[in-house]
Amino acid sequence: MATTVNTITGTQTMVLNMGPQHPSTHGVLRVVLELDGETVLKARTEIGYLHTGIEKSCEAKTYSQAITLTDRLDYLAPLSNNLCYCLAVEKLLGLEVPKRAQYIRVLLTELTRIGSHLVWLGTHAIDLGAMSVFLYCFREREEILKILEMVSGQRMMTSYFRIGGLALEPPPGWLAAVERFVGMFPSRIQEYEDLLTKNRIWLARTQGVGKLDAEDAIALGVSGPTLRGSGVGYDVRKFFPYSSYDEFEFEVPTRTEGDCYARYLVRLAELRESLRIIRQAMAKIPAEGPIRSEAPGIVPPDREKMKTEMEALIYHFKIFTEGFSPPPGEVYQAIESPRGELGFYVASDGSPKPWRVKVRAPSFVNLQALPKFVEGRLIADVVACIGTIDIVLGEVDR
Repeated sequence: MATTVNTITGTQTMVLNMGPQHPSTHGVLRVVLELDGETVLKARTEIGYLHTGIEKSCEAKTYSQAITLTDRLDYLAPLSNNLCYCLAVEKLLGLEVPKRAQYIRVLLTELTRIGSHLVWLGTHAIDLGAMSVFLYCFREREEILKILEMVSGQRMMTSYFRIGGLALEPPPGWLAAVERFVGMFPSRIQEYEDLLTKNRIWLARTQGVGKLDAEDAIALGVSGPTLRGSGVGYDVRKFFPYSSYDEFEFEVPTRTEGDCYARYLVRLAELRESLRIIRQAMAKIPAEGPIRSEAPGIVPPDREKMKTEMEALIYHFKIFTEGFSPPPGEVYQAIESPRGELGFYVASDGSPKPWRVKVRAPSFVNLQALPKFVEGRLIADVVACIGTIDIVLGEVDR
């Protein structure tokens, strides 16, 4: 903390560090605030405290090995990262993914979106003093993690999607577990609404706070619920469909108020729309069929198609250690992650490893809207404004 003289007003102001060791800045975000009393005159975000170098690490791995690194970018939505990267490599290779795998990808990605939004709602609520909502949201998220563990063997860093399709055949009974969750969850969303939507304290902390109009949102390049809360109905799933999203019926929720409360309502509506997509996906998934495309030298075939167990082991080892060599070229693939437009740029030089991997991370782009949210507001509003962006520092400091 330090004092300084504001060059514009000539008054003495105070410079305050909020973070990086601060629970409401999500652990490793530093926000430098210039204050006049409790009013924020200027805000500057400082990042880099969680730098992992994942993009460069991908370039040191084979195309298949890099999948596990993508989980660590947005660790609350790892399957979204898996999907975007795999789609980019599939575009580079010209691979067509079987429909059964596409529908399962959609179902699991929408479950991931719900789980991510639950973490956002629970932590955002506890930041503003609503303890019960935090416990309720994590109760439901636990059910999603059980399904992901059933399918992939992992609760969080699932790495279940593969180039060309899926890693494994889903186990028997997994759709029944999804059905139970889908049947239970609508009443739980209503519980969240009963606790928050008309709560006077919640309204006072979020309505009119962190306003961002549509023009500024577009100029700053924000996406996802942060953009749709300002009235812009842009969703990659609708505008640039991938993985058969053009076969699903769903709405893109928007609000025009552009404040923290509007973004809260958009995400609640998205929970219901994700349930709608999951129900359609369950009806579309064929009972039988391939889960990976046939691509010799790129995607290993199922073991039962190999002549001997040893032949299968040797083939799998060769693919996942030496990798394959796609043709030289470059692609960009975008998807709609829980935080907005997630994009992977992948360039090949014809070797078994990607020549360049660059991630268009929505948390990184959306974070630049924070000064616009908080300048002119009270210091207590900074916590609400950080939470409403729903940043994950793993993809900010990638």
